[in-house]
Amino acid sequence: MHKYLVPLFLCVCVFMAGPAFAKNDRRTPVVRAVEAVSPSVVNITVVKKKSGGGRSPFGDPFFDQFFKDFSGNRRQRESQSIGSGVIIDGKKALVLTNAHVVASGGKITVRLNDGREFTAQLVGSDTDFDLAVLKLDKASRLPQVAMGNSGDIFIGETVIAIGNPFGYSHTVTTGVVSALNRPMRINKGAFGSFIQTDAAINPGNSGGPLLNIDGELIGINTAIQARAEGIGFAIPINKAKFVIAELLDSGHVSPIWLGLFGQDIDQAAARYFNLKSLKGVLISEVYPDTPASKAGIRAADIILAVNGQPLANKDDYLTRLFGTTKSEPLTLTILRNEKQFRKTLKPHVLDKRMALDLVRTRWGFELADRAQGSGAEVTTVVPGSAAAQLGLQTGDIIHQIGNRQLQSGIDLLSAFLRNRMQKTILMRVQRGRNLYNVRMTL
Repeated sequence: MHKYLVPLFLCVCVFMAGPAFAKNDRRTPVVRAVEAVSPSVVNITVVKKKSGGGRSPFGDPFFDQFFKDFSGNRRQRESQSIGSGVIIDGKKALVLTNAHVVASGGKITVRLNDGREFTAQLVGSDTDFDLAVLKLDKASRLPQVAMGNSGDIFIGETVIAIGNPFGYSHTVTTGVVSALNRPMRINKGAFGSFIQTDAAINPGNSGGPLLNIDGELIGINTAIQARAEGIGFAIPINKAKFVIAELLDSGHVSPIWLGLFGQDIDQAAARYFNLKSLKGVLISEVYPDTPASKAGIRAADIILAVNGQPLANKDDYLTRLFGTTKSEPLTLTILRNEKQFRKTLKPHVLDKRMALDLVRTRWGFELADRAQGSGAEVTTVVPGSAAAQLGLQTGDIIHQIGNRQLQSGIDLLSAFLRNRMQKTILMRVQRGRNLYNVRMTL
């Protein structure tokens, strides 16, 4: 071939092949991950009908009352919430999402990326972990996401979020893992240990998947830091796996405890125990035949850390337990006689019988579920107890303890566990037709 024709031939070949190679190069790992997972990402809509209050369009109480009388208070309106979810089991038609996405109740509709729509039933939900599992009705041939491992995440690695922000279906954003084990308040005062990312997460993304570059599910997007841009949070999938197992088994996550009571460390205690810091929990009581007693932990020991993370105070200790399931062991760092040691404990489930006994012993009253209506009825008040000094009477209805509303027995367990180390407890009590906010001092 002529010496001038060879370079020209090569240039033509490169020019013709270039776009094909470029097109293949554009299918990056992010693109492949999105293509693989998008079919399993769903849009969740919850619609609840509410009785109309007869509000006028003027926003004035006088006109509101007139409009209510005029309309006969017969109007109905709908409240709607929108969120995201991801199919975790295609054969069983199970969808994982946030608890707050479906918290309002009502009809749940799930729409897939291929256009199919299904009604869904709530299998189980837990507000402290902000996770819920749904089951799609009459669904078959469903895709599912591949489960990943949130225990080997690297700070700085690329992550992908898919969801339905502001109703825009299957929106994809990317970013990096900004931090791990980030504590953040979620619902009703509970805290979680989150994956922090700068991938854009907006209203409607809640419940959607956070993926690694291999298209594996490593987190469930759940929280937004409204005061700052570029900060999103996701529940680690390793934590979610424990929660899913309990939701599928019983519909809720069982409350746990280690069998101990404690208090904050004040200046007097710090001087007595020769402590340089007020951080930690001073154990005041250990119950027999509990994980704490079996591990040899005793009163006057000081808990410095849980799973290697230092404790600030008793509230910090309680919120750590609320972020733990019955299947997860807890390692406590204990200080005794100025020497530190560690003990690993498997939590006990606090059942209703034990909780009722503790409520009677420490707070001084007994409760029973009501046949109709919300709240729990006071059936016994122990003479001389904190409840008796408050003036609580049999027949009173307790609707709320601390920030936990009482709807069923499981709520009493959670309310007791959350408030058992407090010196004062706020309660919402009904007597007759009147409601009172009262403070019980222990």
